[in-house]
Amino acid sequence: MNPTHIRRPFHSSISRFLTGLLLLILTQPDLAAETAGERADRMAWWKEARFGMFIHWGVYSVMAGHYKGAPVDGIGEWIMHRAPVPQEDYEPYASMFNPVFFDAREWVKIATNAGMKYIVITSKHHDGFALWDTAVSDWNIVDRTPFGRDVLKELAVACAEAGIRLCFYHSIMDWHHPDAQGPFFPNYNDGNRRNPRFPLYYENHLKPQLTELLTDYGPIGILWFDGEWIPDYTTEMGKELDAHVRSLQPDIIVNNRVDKGRRGMQGTDREGDFAGDYGTPEQEVPDQGLPGVDWETCMTMNQTWGWKGQDHDWKSAGQLLHTLIEVASKGGNFLLNVGPTGEGVIPAPSIDRLKVMGEWLRVNGEAIYGTEASPFAKPTWGAYTRKPEALYAHIIHWPETGILYIPYLDTARPYRSAEWLGTDSPIKTDPAREGIILHLPDAAPDPIASVIRLRY
Repeated sequence: MNPTHIRRPFHSSISRFLTGLLLLILTQPDLAAETAGERADRMAWWKEARFGMFIHWGVYSVMAGHYKGAPVDGIGEWIMHRAPVPQEDYEPYASMFNPVFFDAREWVKIATNAGMKYIVITSKHHDGFALWDTAVSDWNIVDRTPFGRDVLKELAVACAEAGIRLCFYHSIMDWHHPDAQGPFFPNYNDGNRRNPRFPLYYENHLKPQLTELLTDYGPIGILWFDGEWIPDYTTEMGKELDAHVRSLQPDIIVNNRVDKGRRGMQGTDREGDFAGDYGTPEQEVPDQGLPGVDWETCMTMNQTWGWKGQDHDWKSAGQLLHTLIEVASKGGNFLLNVGPTGEGVIPAPSIDRLKVMGEWLRVNGEAIYGTEASPFAKPTWGAYTRKPEALYAHIIHWPETGILYIPYLDTARPYRSAEWLGTDSPIKTDPAREGIILHLPDAAPDPIASVIRLRY
């Protein structure tokens, strides 16, 4: 515990919790009563955004992929499980978590300059460590670290100033809590192992912490759940938790990992009645898109979510932009991860790639933000996105012939113009059967992806 930190009065914490509980009782929503129009209004900002930043950060960031001087295989934020690291060995790392270079405004600036419209940060990952000043447990950044600051509060202020949506990732499972998976760590996921006290964790720890997050940090855009696959958690709990979250912030969006319907990394729900607003493909993009389903691909820039010093397998800025284009062309969102160091620094390779993406989006963002899925099959040269007034052709592989055929969406509404985004320079066209032919220059205007706007 940080000896210089003065805890807020206990009665104040209880008062805030009781206020949240009373609000829950008085405003319990009837989720089934939401009309299609109301749902569309609630989801509108997210579908307009298309691009967000994921942040995995916690005690594991201090370890940077090493335990007892040796590298540990697997993703960085799972090091407690992968090594494994017993609780008595893991807890002291919190006293080393002193991110003196953390600057909420700088993180938000990196995201906004990259063209990202929302930030999803790990309020609590599977190790149970809270990045805010929770009154529910002292296993948090204020009580257990020399840093002693509520980083979520600082991010909430910075996001509000910049006009970007703050969102929280929150783990349902908890390797640290004795009423959750703690007693069975590291074999928490053994299908035959269940903790009969898990309902106590659910009522006395999980829900009260969510109440804090949704009453103390302003409007939250998304509650991004994870860890729902544990055998202790039930679909009934998932539906109740979804209602609990929506009672506190009725306009919030909740991912499908609040319930038990997700089909692995594919991210979509199997058939059935499950809670949640959108699917969560992980590290992949659906082959054909998901017509009629809201979804968001989450992806790392290298091979890990949490900081791991030895992972230098970075995707290029071009690869990441091509993924963003592909996701948008299939009607999804792209949640791209950064894993800050234990000192609070977003790694330079991440910043470099985000800078390139932001520069591209400042020119071509019209063809990403607020677009709909392509009406056509994926072309060999790139991808399409569309808006009610225009079709956008994203040329990734430059045609050697210098000629591009674009079909009409509707033969009764031929394209009336074609121009390059960013310059509005017109492109020579010729009529063709049920479409037009574009005459392109010898070289691509943009080496990553050049975008043509075709107005109807």
